[in-house]
Amino acid sequence: MPTPPWARAAAGANTYDHGAGVVLPTVYERTTAASIAAGAINLGQGFPDAEGPQWMRAAAAEAITSEAGPTNQYPPGIGLPALREAVAAHQQAHYGVELDPSEQVLFTTGATEGIAASILAFSEPGSEVVTFEPWYDSYGAMVGLAGAELRTVPLTAPDFRPDLAALRALVTERTSMILLNSPHNPTGALFTAAEITEIVEIARQAGAVVMSDEVYEHLVFDDAAHTPVLSVPGAEEVAVAVSSVGKSFSLTGWKVGWVTGSPDLVNRVRGVKQFLSFTSAPAYQWATALGLGDDRGFFAANQEQLQRTRDLVMSGLMEAGLRPYLPAAGYFILADVSPVTDKTAAEFAVELVERAGVGAIPVSALTLPSTQRDTGSALNGMLRFAFCKDDEVLDRAMSRLDQWIR
Repeated sequence: MPTPPWARAAAGANTYDHGAGVVLPTVYERTTAASIAAGAINLGQGFPDAEGPQWMRAAAAEAITSEAGPTNQYPPGIGLPALREAVAAHQQAHYGVELDPSEQVLFTTGATEGIAASILAFSEPGSEVVTFEPWYDSYGAMVGLAGAELRTVPLTAPDFRPDLAALRALVTERTSMILLNSPHNPTGALFTAAEITEIVEIARQAGAVVMSDEVYEHLVFDDAAHTPVLSVPGAEEVAVAVSSVGKSFSLTGWKVGWVTGSPDLVNRVRGVKQFLSFTSAPAYQWATALGLGDDRGFFAANQEQLQRTRDLVMSGLMEAGLRPYLPAAGYFILADVSPVTDKTAAEFAVELVERAGVGAIPVSALTLPSTQRDTGSALNGMLRFAFCKDDEVLDRAMSRLDQWIR
């Protein structure tokens, strides 16, 4: 009997209990629930403690209650013109990428919908979709829902650079998509322009589409630079990019995202997206357009704050005896727990939340089942810690971790 779509999606994200035949919450929800139950500090789910810019929040509130902004009725399915124009202007100003806002920018209800619509638009049933491992769990869910097979190239410590020779060997005539994520969640790796250019060329030669998840584009540290996929030669023929307001402005609940690319590819994504949410959030779209037009220094200040909390957690993890890997971007630090335990990271995470009072995500939850069964995979020994939290919260978490391990 064929596996139903809901079960394929859940299995693809490692949230299907095959024995009971039920869908489990995501690993983020499970970690948050376990943290609440244990009274633990939750460094699992990637949301910031600090709210986004007050002036953007005020603009959204005013848009709901005043006549100055958009109405509270359905905005256009492709997004408010002001938002699409702001996204296009932002890409040109920051990266020199020219986009026609009327045909090359598509609003989505968060980046998650943009990812879902893109994968469902281009992942042909029975085809293979290739990505780097570990990965954001919605990739596996959507590939499973599409009836395709997810195949992976592992990213390995300490620098988590993409193995492009392995990628080229894995891509075949069966490959319908390559899923790129840079800055990368959860490793924090920042792919170079040369690496992205080669990934695009591999896709072009195979007749595959690249989806580039770029939601951490403004969370880059140590004076490094993000390279958007659409800035590299030949990308417009084969690639779409996904981003959002959530991570860039610390407004994860707004769920304002966008897909950009050539008119043809964006139109194909629209063919799916308009029958998912159709549209949403006119007030948030309006306020996001204002923020993209002028961030008023928020991007730089937020980067500086996150780089400082990153370094705080790096120091705390090292002092506790773990082996953390310095991320170049994002919200997360991966740490190898093998110096302090013989258990897998998944087993260690259960003890960590219950006995030390700190919640973290086992990286194995973001890998294929075959990787989880591989006793030689270093990914099974790593935890993901979020550092997008207040200093006091992080200090307490590191103190708890250190005291428990010692």
